[in-house]
Amino acid sequence: MSDLEPILALWRELEAAGTDYALATIVAVEGSSYRRPGARMLIAADGRRAGTVSGGCLEAEVAKRAFWLTENGPAVEQFSTFEEDGERPYGSGCGGLVSILLERRKTAADPLRALSDAFEQRAPLAIATVIEGAGIGHRAYAGRQDAAANDEDGLDGIATDLQMLAESAFTAGKFVNGRLLCGGRPAAAWADYRPARPGLWVFSAGDDAKPMVRLARELGWFAAVVDGRAHLATRDRFPTADLVSPINVSALPGAEFASLGLRPTDAAVVMTHSFEQDSRVLASLLSLEPPVAYVGALGPQRRTREMLREAARLLGLPASEDRVEQWLAAIHAPTGLDLGADTPAEIALSIVSEIQQTIGRGSALPLRVVRAAKLETAPS
Repeated sequence: MSDLEPILALWRELEAAGTDYALATIVAVEGSSYRRPGARMLIAADGRRAGTVSGGCLEAEVAKRAFWLTENGPAVEQFSTFEEDGERPYGSGCGGLVSILLERRKTAADPLRALSDAFEQRAPLAIATVIEGAGIGHRAYAGRQDAAANDEDGLDGIATDLQMLAESAFTAGKFVNGRLLCGGRPAAAWADYRPARPGLWVFSAGDDAKPMVRLARELGWFAAVVDGRAHLATRDRFPTADLVSPINVSALPGAEFASLGLRPTDAAVVMTHSFEQDSRVLASLLSLEPPVAYVGALGPQRRTREMLREAARLLGLPASEDRVEQWLAAIHAPTGLDLGADTPAEIALSIVSEIQQTIGRGSALPLRVVRAAKLETAPS
């Protein structure tokens, strides 16, 4: 997600200036590739670019060819990471074949606008695009928040089929390939799914919250800092955070917490080092419906158990051991992965890593172990 922000920043600048640009989007990969379908790169006429479509081996070539390849409209071109005279890969060394949709401002502006809206609203989005034949570049959307109409342009059957493909990707939560009739002829289409931008809510404005916010923003996440200590919860201390909010701790749990706007795709980490504030925040998080995707509590599990008992009292519930154990099983306490962390930055890395593993549904195993297991189970 992190490369979308610079793409959108450059896009807004170019749109404001009214200048043309080229958008490169990976729509298919054969073999190995550093980037997956859905990766994008925006290219300005003056040579500036944002985003990547490889590990560094394709960007210059794509940028060099993008404008002349799209003189007559959008085009899908294949780029290889193998040299033409041998099998030795250059650049990233992936050795794959990458199919890239290239298009100019005329057709690229609308999907970029939809991506920008979804990014700012932290909403999921699916974009179905025709990538072959007379209708190449035509689109339909699922999950779009504005009132913009899907692209029809009078081509037989394209609107309905594209819409179904977009909704299929949106429901499945992944990219989907499809074929449809475009102008009476079969054509390939592809739907890109973009999940909602994750949010990290750091319930602490202490010094150890700073690397948490920096890491979250580096990943392109929405980062919020909330603390009852108004002298610490300031924009000066957290200039890169999307939201910095003091909160009345004594009113928690209550309506003030609900008004913060946490979403089901968000993560929350409780780490003020104050037993009272952490307990009240935990009670507030446990009462959210629907719950957030990740709740982490810093510190030993013994302390978290005591906070959960206090949270039950604050919510007017019996603080039974069964309830405490049920809540404990639903949260991450202690928060973070075992990375041998010691410094605040290392601890922040361990916490953010566990959040990424949770929302990305990864195994957190070394990739060499995962790849070896896949090779062992692959059909011969």
